[in-house]
Amino acid sequence: MLAFFTTIDDLVWGVPLLALLVGTGIYLTIRLGLLQIIHLPHAFKLIFTEDEGEGDISSFAALATALAATVGTGNIVGVATAITAGGPGALFWMWVAAFFGMATKYAEGLLAIKYRTTDQNGEISGGPMYYILHGMGQKWKPLAQFFSLAGILVALFGTGTFAQINSITASLENSFNFAPQVTSIVIAIITAIIIFGGIQSISKISEKIVPFMAIIYILASLCVILINIDKLLPTLTLVFQSAFTSTAAIGGFAGATIKDAIQKGIARGVFSNESGLGSAPIAAAAAKTNEPVEQGLISMTGTFIDTLIICTMTGLAILVTGQWSGQLNGAALTQAAFASVFGVWGSYALTFCLILFAFTTILGWSYYGERCFEFLFGTKGIPAYRIFFVLMVALGGFLQLELVWVLADIFNGLMALPNLIALLALSPVIIKETKKYFRK
Repeated sequence: MLAFFTTIDDLVWGVPLLALLVGTGIYLTIRLGLLQIIHLPHAFKLIFTEDEGEGDISSFAALATALAATVGTGNIVGVATAITAGGPGALFWMWVAAFFGMATKYAEGLLAIKYRTTDQNGEISGGPMYYILHGMGQKWKPLAQFFSLAGILVALFGTGTFAQINSITASLENSFNFAPQVTSIVIAIITAIIIFGGIQSISKISEKIVPFMAIIYILASLCVILINIDKLLPTLTLVFQSAFTSTAAIGGFAGATIKDAIQKGIARGVFSNESGLGSAPIAAAAAKTNEPVEQGLISMTGTFIDTLIICTMTGLAILVTGQWSGQLNGAALTQAAFASVFGVWGSYALTFCLILFAFTTILGWSYYGERCFEFLFGTKGIPAYRIFFVLMVALGGFLQLELVWVLADIFNGLMALPNLIALLALSPVIIKETKKYFRK
């Protein structure tokens, strides 16, 4: 079964989807006039501007909720696996994916506000399912339903639950010998307390945890890099060289082709920042703003923070310490990089960061799945969805998860396809709204 689904995963995340993801970003970058460079300072300024307009939460809270879902195990585990499989050059291609992904994320945030609606409980609903339905027309409703179904599957059985719980339980078991089953039940109880409070409760927790965990992780990574500062310039040279030439086998590293670097770098970059997957605009839609372009700009900063800052810190820490050329992979590789500077406390610090990263991802995805569920089945079933979500979190510590990671990847790809179709179809609207805003 694992081999069967791995084959499907390779097909879903093959060259066509990766080309569509990056191609959409390149197209929007050109049509929007390098907006992600020119207007990035303005975008950061908007994050801290007082919100005026309809919505459930502040723009900062919406960004924090989106970052809660994206800043997760991909930033620690995903970067390590990309470098292990694709060599140092994979980091360069992660940067490329993030740069063009910023334009994609901008478009998603803009459309989320423009086409959002209010559900029967008076809460804001938005995201790809709504901009497909209201922007492209009723005849495209099956595409919106397809996106929503994929979103529910990712939330309940993939990125939102099992994959994150596995990361938390494995880290605590390795560092402190905590039983995975007990850990998952405790996390399920905490999750239930938070998610039954709705988006306001989730965003309040995200607003506090996300900036804290990001700052702690960035500072720890900077310490690792600064202590090895003499190796930084040769490392950056290696990253750029390896992006365009095959990497030779060194130590335990088996070598990598240019194709490996490109494919692993772009795939893991997209997996980490979720640009193009259509998840972040579900949170962006709840922001208190009446200006679609401003929320688009704020959403764009999420990709910058996630990949161009946090993933870069992870990648450089792994490379400057030389740990990438050993036998390790995944979280253990990043852990070794930290431990080379901080000793056993480095492992503990990484465990702490991984737990926070994974837990906030659970909270973010609980909301994404809920909005997708509401689109398909209405508001009456939301309490049942929340109970089922909590049960899936509790089950996470009892499962073997090789298959679950593969399924999560497949469901993510199935989310991306209808969203990218919508972004391209609605690109004239995106361009028109952008020009109108900057003329003002």
